[in-house]
Amino acid sequence: MALVVRLASDALRQADPSSWDRPASGLEWTCWETVEHLSDDFFAYAAQLGPRRPPRDGEVPFVWESRRPGGPANVIHADRAAGPDGLLHVLEACGALLVAVVRTTPPDVRAHHVFGASDPAGFAAMGTVEALLHTHDLAAGLGLAWDPPADVCARVRTRLFPDAPADTDPWATLLWATGRGELPGRERVTRWRWDGRPRE
Repeated sequence: MALVVRLASDALRQADPSSWDRPASGLEWTCWETVEHLSDDFFAYAAQLGPRRPPRDGEVPFVWESRRPGGPANVIHADRAAGPDGLLHVLEACGALLVAVVRTTPPDVRAHHVFGASDPAGFAAMGTVEALLHTHDLAAGLGLAWDPPADVCARVRTRLFPDAPADTDPWATLLWATGRGELPGRERVTRWRWDGRPRE
């Protein structure tokens, strides 16, 4: 996951500083809001694993707030005065927080996720998929290239989308499995969810 956060941050640093209020591709949020949302995903996943007895029936009760109607409801918001560089520092910090919590949490710990309880490896995979997909959304909105490593895409596809084809391009398959792309010979996905259940 640390690799994907670094690659995402490196890619996003190439954006025109004046472009962050453009809409992210396929979302109702601006690119700035989408990075805040991604940062918030990392934070929230780390927070779920953090308590001595992680909640199994709900989320740690932080106050999630949207800064505008239709904007993402987050705990994490970046200071606009810090500009895009500050925004990406927030992304990197939240990504590092999730990486650290995953590395230090015993593998038998289980915590709540809306799609079902998961383990540290599952939360790492979910964070990785969030980073891969939202960087895709951001890159399209910002006019940037984004071509993540195939081996990382294959690992998270296997972990979270076990029913997805394993004999097709891993990145194209991940985009297809999450309703963001086409896959030859397959119907387009319009509703999806991953399977974060622990693998015993």
